[in-house]
Amino acid sequence: MTYSEHRLPATAPFDFDLSLRFVAGFSPTAGEQRIVGGRLTKALRVDGRTVLADVAAAPGSEPAVEVRLTGAGGDSAVEAALDRVRFFLSLDDDLAGFYALADDVFQPVVQRLYGYHQVKFSSPWENVVWAILSQRTARPVAVKEKSALVQRIGNEVEHDGVVHRAFPDAEQVAGLDDLAGTIRNERKAGFLQGAARRWLELSETELREAPYDEAKAQLLSLPGIGPWSSTFVLIRGLGRMDETPVEKQLMQAAARVYGEYVDEDALMRLSERYGAWRGYWAHYLRAGG
Repeated sequence: MTYSEHRLPATAPFDFDLSLRFVAGFSPTAGEQRIVGGRLTKALRVDGRTVLADVAAAPGSEPAVEVRLTGAGGDSAVEAALDRVRFFLSLDDDLAGFYALADDVFQPVVQRLYGYHQVKFSSPWENVVWAILSQRTARPVAVKEKSALVQRIGNEVEHDGVVHRAFPDAEQVAGLDDLAGTIRNERKAGFLQGAARRWLELSETELREAPYDEAKAQLLSLPGIGPWSSTFVLIRGLGRMDETPVEKQLMQAAARVYGEYVDEDALMRLSERYGAWRGYWAHYLRAGG
């Protein structure tokens, strides 16, 4: 199997150890990557093939990661795989403007996470699937459903005696027989396959770059995706930070940081300070609050 080695620069400040720490504790992707000795090894779906990415912090004074790709094949697949790694790790995020807005209360969170660039879901499509699976469902149950889907489709690549499985792409989910039997939920299976068929009509590039309201409207056209889920995918799958997702866990995290009860109205007031960075503020609260 072919492999290639690459260096991807990151916008300072950047701390890859904090990226690894977040991934290690993020239960929606549990078991979908391996972290050993400061290296992240993860299988990805790129251009209809499964590619293994092995990522580590690059030596030197300039922040960067070293990436070894296995199974990418030609130049176009390599370029697509590197774009996926760069976007997944948010290497291009410039956090200076966000950090400049932090008040005295939020500063301890910034210091704990200084240089942490949001680690997204491996693709916005994976985020869509998780949003559907986790609706009104206990997290352990949703994790089990997601794991069953990954296991069913396969997308396997072996490295150093370890089998890695990439999260299935939308085309694979759209064409899967008996998805309801795999995840043991007929209603969610209908949403997933409807969302997969609609996703194939969309452009991820456009979702990354289109005006925010247009991108949100496209996500809302997916079966099973409502207002909260669309905001969730915009932040955690697409890095669009314009809104704050209103949820119980975020309000609890805000209360821990700000030392007072935080309801929905209070959460919105607190987020206003961060403007276009309010999504990053919310993510930092959840990750480090």
